[in-house]
Amino acid sequence: MKKVGLGLIALFVATTIWAQTESEGFTQQAEKITALLYHIENSYVDTVDTEELVDDAIRKVLEDLDPHSVYIPAKDVKKANEGLEGNFEGIGIQFNILHDTITVVSPISGGPSEKLGIQAGDKIVTIDGELVAGNGVTNNDVTTKLRGDKGTKVTVGIRRKGVKKALVFEITRDKIPIYSLDAAYMATDKIGYIKLNRFAKTTMGEFYKAMGDLKTEGMEDLILDLQGNGGGMLETSIQLADQFLKADELIVYTEGRAYPRREAVATAAGSFQNGRLVVLIDEGSASASEIVSGAIQDWDRGLVVGRRSFGKGLVQRPIQLPDGSSVRLTIQKYYTPAGRCIQKPYDDGREAYIMEKYERYENGEMWSADSIDVPDSLVYETNRGRVVYGGGGITPDVFVPIDTTQSSDLNTDLIRKGVMNSFAITYTNQNRDMLLKDYSTVELFNANFEMEKVIPEFKSYAEEEDEEIDWNAEDYAVSENMIKGRLKALIARNLWDYSAYYEVFNPYWPAYTKALKLLEEDSYESYNLAEIKP
Repeated sequence: MKKVGLGLIALFVATTIWAQTESEGFTQQAEKITALLYHIENSYVDTVDTEELVDDAIRKVLEDLDPHSVYIPAKDVKKANEGLEGNFEGIGIQFNILHDTITVVSPISGGPSEKLGIQAGDKIVTIDGELVAGNGVTNNDVTTKLRGDKGTKVTVGIRRKGVKKALVFEITRDKIPIYSLDAAYMATDKIGYIKLNRFAKTTMGEFYKAMGDLKTEGMEDLILDLQGNGGGMLETSIQLADQFLKADELIVYTEGRAYPRREAVATAAGSFQNGRLVVLIDEGSASASEIVSGAIQDWDRGLVVGRRSFGKGLVQRPIQLPDGSSVRLTIQKYYTPAGRCIQKPYDDGREAYIMEKYERYENGEMWSADSIDVPDSLVYETNRGRVVYGGGGITPDVFVPIDTTQSSDLNTDLIRKGVMNSFAITYTNQNRDMLLKDYSTVELFNANFEMEKVIPEFKSYAEEEDEEIDWNAEDYAVSENMIKGRLKALIARNLWDYSAYYEVFNPYWPAYTKALKLLEEDSYESYNLAEIKP
């Protein structure tokens, strides 16, 4: 049994809950904690913030349990659930703070800002009459001022290129979608590509639409990109895996001390049960991403390509507390169809657990699959006898090392200091009409836009923007392709959307190019995968 903290760690347990338990020992411990809290409140030498004391106690007890059981104060519950619900309430813009001014990157499709005619490149200079340009406004300030309950109003003053007078918009806040799908496009005439960033309530609707569009365009094979996808809702991961598996195939099962084994199996309604499939993962792919990739791997349904995933095999249940706060409490572990639990160890505490991902750099795992250390007890076999591994994440079928060959101090500084992003926004806003006239589609832009004519302007901008940036010829020669590719992708994003970014930049990404190679050169067939119908 895990040792749980100090004397105050369970102060959050409500008396009404204690009364329901049949355990005499538990009741005694609860009464002891209640008594201690009473005496602190009434007798302690100094004034005590009881609410803060209890909040700290809750965090401590959960921290001692496991890294994924967390406490959410009442004031943060709504915000914490936004990602899973798939929406938030606000005015609906994507923005950057550029030269101390809020600049609209793009209005969110279907949101109130788009409906009023707010455009990419607009600069927000006032909010409810208060000047917000040139006075050190932060991202947090913008969120605080522009988000709000549905139906409430906020007035923004906007400066727009080519319009002398400031424009004033009264915006009625509304529910704004948080999209799970970053990109969907045809990588080749027959290979479709879909990238998901989370597993939320709205994810499957987005996925179904993307699949329908890609099939209409002639998709036969699919690259499903779950790199950096930290997970989300268990039920959504089951629904997604169901799209690829045959009826009655086990997707995942869960069980815990207080919860019997529960199995989720595929139906006959999958939208892509046939056709070749590659799933991309990396060290940022966790939880629901690992459920999907684990099921695909165990049933030999497709190839998992990339680097070992994060290793989160615990299931949390939201529990609301009497004051409106909540706890996400770990109640079960989940297992892949082959019986693998991919939860990495957490006995050394939360900090060590978080740092494990960085230790992979030190032990060489990011560059070589041979550095992945898996005990013999965690070796499993798939349905067709292929070897797979449990413990500490999903180990890919095809390993793709992290690419550092194009890294340089210059490239790092251009990204880290935001110079590349700010130039892309500035350049796009200044040349938007001309660019859209010359390149009416992402495909035309990607094929024909020449970066050579942009780089000198970018170099001057970077050196002027931050004097610490050292644009030296040696660093530029090392990172030239990566700098050009990322900058071109950012311009495409500002002209169209995030899907355009990935369509332009993915060819520079090793895992993506490996996936295309596997499918285009027919080496996919050599991996002893399940037979699929043509």
